[in-house]
Amino acid sequence: MTRRIRVLIAKVGMDGHDRGAKVIARALRDAGMEVIYSGLFQSPESTARMAVQEDVDLVGVSILSGAHMTLLPPIRQELDRLGGGEILLVAGGTIPPDDAAALKAQGVVAEVFTPGHSLEAIIRWIEAQVAAARGQAAW
Repeated sequence: MTRRIRVLIAKVGMDGHDRGAKVIARALRDAGMEVIYSGLFQSPESTARMAVQEDVDLVGVSILSGAHMTLLPPIRQELDRLGGGEILLVAGGTIPPDDAAALKAQGVVAEVFTPGHSLEAIIRWIEAQVAAARGQAAW
């Protein structure tokens, strides 16, 4: 039996707007994934520790504060340092296209989902990426 996809949805920094994170968390849960919600005001280090401790497949960080270029790289670095280099890191929120491209090119995030991405498309992307990482066919 294949383990369910485990996802950590995190709110990092001083960004207190969590409605989008909760919508995503619920959609992923309804799609059959195990979802852990970090709560507000997490640090990059606490987010990475939580991800490794919870043995997640993916960390989704919701950022609306504009601090994505400051907060996302330390999460990736800490994940790698803690032995969680295989954990996918994605971001969602108000991230300009040029910044999204830079974060992806630098290997910080695997994908960026901005407003307008459908929940279905996000779910299918996660399922496909986790299946590929596990060496399985996407269902």
